[in-house]
Amino acid sequence: MTSSKLVLSPAVRSALFSHARSGVADGPREVCGVLAGNRGDDIEHVTEHHRIANVAENPRTAYELGPAETLATIEDVEARGLDVVGFYHSHPESPAQPSATDRAQATWVGYVYCIVSPSQDTIRAWHWTGEEFEPLDVVDGK
Repeated sequence: MTSSKLVLSPAVRSALFSHARSGVADGPREVCGVLAGNRGDDIEHVTEHHRIANVAENPRTAYELGPAETLATIEDVEARGLDVVGFYHSHPESPAQPSATDRAQATWVGYVYCIVSPSQDTIRAWHWTGEEFEPLDVVDGK
C-alpha cells in the first residue's frame, strides 16, 4: 500500500519555497533536491530537505539531480536513520503539475515526487508507480 498523504514541516515548506524562488531570481531555472524523513503505509513525513545542484542541460525547463551529490546525500540520510521520502523540483514559470519530461524521466517507483510552483505559491506531490503519477494530499505538519 502506498501512502496517500505527505506531511511537510513548516520549516521544510518554507525552505522549499525559498529554494524555488531563488531559481526564479537566478534564471529562471528549475531547482531540485532530496526529501528526507519517515516513510509510512499511509502517511509520509518530510522533516528535511537537501538542495542538490541541477545539472540538466537546459535547467530552465528541466532538472537532473547531480548524481554524486545525490548519492552522498542519500547515504548521509540513511546513516542517520532517516528515510529518503522522495525528490522535489520547481516549475518556475508553470503550475505544480508533472510535465511530459517529468513523466519520461521518473525512475524511483514508490517514491514521492514533489513539485513547487513559486509563481502560484503551490506545492503538490505524487507517487510514481512506474507508469503514472498518483496524487498525494500535501498537509502541514508540526
